[in-house]
Amino acid sequence: MSGNRKVSRRKFLNKSLKYWGCIYSGSVFNYIKVENRDEFDLIIKNCSIVDGTGADEYKADIGIKSDKIITIGNLSSRTSKKYIDVKGYIVSPGFIDIHSHTDIDLFVNPRAESKIHQGVTTEIGGQCGSSAGPWRGESLEKIKKYLFERYELNVDWMDIGGFFDRLERNKSAVNLASMVGHGTIRESVMGMNNRKPLKSEIDEMKKLLMKSIEEGAYGLSTGLEYTPGSFATTEEIIELAKLLSKYNLTYASHIRNEDDRVLEAVKEAIDIGKKAGVSVQISHLKTIGERNYSKIDEVFYQMEKARNEKLNINFDRYPYIAYSTGMDILFPLWAREGGNEKFIERLKDNQLKSKMKKKVIDKIELLGNWNKIMICNTFNKKYNYLNGKRIGDLAKENNEEPYELIVKLLIENGNRVGIVGFGMSEENTQRILVHPLGMIASDGSNAAPYGKLSKGKPHPRYYGTFPRAIGYYCREKKIFDLPAVIKKITSMPAEKVGIKDRGKIKEGYFADLTIFDYNKIIDRATFINPHRYPEGIKYVIVNGKIVIKNGEHTGNLPGRVLRFKK
Repeated sequence: MSGNRKVSRRKFLNKSLKYWGCIYSGSVFNYIKVENRDEFDLIIKNCSIVDGTGADEYKADIGIKSDKIITIGNLSSRTSKKYIDVKGYIVSPGFIDIHSHTDIDLFVNPRAESKIHQGVTTEIGGQCGSSAGPWRGESLEKIKKYLFERYELNVDWMDIGGFFDRLERNKSAVNLASMVGHGTIRESVMGMNNRKPLKSEIDEMKKLLMKSIEEGAYGLSTGLEYTPGSFATTEEIIELAKLLSKYNLTYASHIRNEDDRVLEAVKEAIDIGKKAGVSVQISHLKTIGERNYSKIDEVFYQMEKARNEKLNINFDRYPYIAYSTGMDILFPLWAREGGNEKFIERLKDNQLKSKMKKKVIDKIELLGNWNKIMICNTFNKKYNYLNGKRIGDLAKENNEEPYELIVKLLIENGNRVGIVGFGMSEENTQRILVHPLGMIASDGSNAAPYGKLSKGKPHPRYYGTFPRAIGYYCREKKIFDLPAVIKKITSMPAEKVGIKDRGKIKEGYFADLTIFDYNKIIDRATFINPHRYPEGIKYVIVNGKIVIKNGEHTGNLPGRVLRFKK
């Protein structure tokens, strides 16, 4: 045999044998270290899959490589670096919170404790007209001051893009997408003034909106019950929303009123969608106050009619009968004009304070009585002991008139008092949750039972929304079946917002998965004791990495910023 043929034979042997980790040299086999030949990084065995599409549960294994679902089927003969046997558990897509207030708080606690523990893998922040930018002028200085006072957090960005960049450097346990807030844009351009914008101002707002979309925002949100969004006319919102139509982005709105004028407010949202040519998402749909409960039929009729007329309209709602907001929402709009300092000045003016009282009393009569309002957060540490107390009981204990009590609290907390209002009916809540146009969302932000995010008594939706929807409303109340509720918290939100390759268990999709015990999943957070994780969540996987394992946080931070791309 010639020398060349010996070399060729050796090459052939080495090429064939290298797969098994050895090389041939003369008559000797030498073993070498080779890279792992496993087909998958993780195989999840014995899955009962509810895939997010609304289809029935089925059995299969799931093979994950890097951050993607590669194969679904019988993988018993396939190899993997890691295996999880989940026999007896439901495997669903990771939950997508379509209306979240998580954003900047991920810098305070990137573990996203209250959300990841309830199975949330993706959050859509920037809601109710407020987002993590863009800020300009006084609004930038104000947010810098507020965030440093509250969290000792230094703001080193001005725009949505800068926020996204910092979050990518900082890392978090969950994926985050964001709308851009109309209120944030308007305040940057016009301050807290109650007037129509000049042409130059509307042009500047359009520039900031377009810049935010170019930086990755998934749409525009409004908070038309809050200042400064409440100062905007319908025409102003339409002008801005028109910019979304080119990219098929969504207009999400905390509508102008959720009680006595809820029908007019829903109609306004529909009109904006039609005239701007955009998809509409009505945030946390509700009809507050017993005298308004029956209006839910007309609300549904309006939306169903608009849908039949080809408007892409949906809504979301949390599975509780109480809302949560700032105490100043009880006061008339004119009193809140100009921002917190102006509002506090008016509260200190006895004549103006008396003028405001009728509006506040009307709100309380709408709810029923002062005990329908519970304090959940106070900025001044001196008043932290009030968190969890009802206004009526508190006033009686201190022999104070309730209205005078809330005025005092607002003044001494710089208008930073959070409340919970018990204003919705259980029957309507169930009808809203089960409606085919509805999705389920927390309307809550990132909290934790420890550290700076443990303050106060936040609404239990922060910790319990999704386990409550599945455990209480699906398993116990049986208002919908499991595939239906999973669809409302996975593929529906992803498709509504336009997030690709998430929200379903499907080959080629990102490996965001929530694995839970259907017989045990339930919320444990209450209004008095809200900082409690739910039960029944076994594993939560984000981008192929395990974040919750056997109910405990692993410390992994594999979440990503999800930017809209044109």
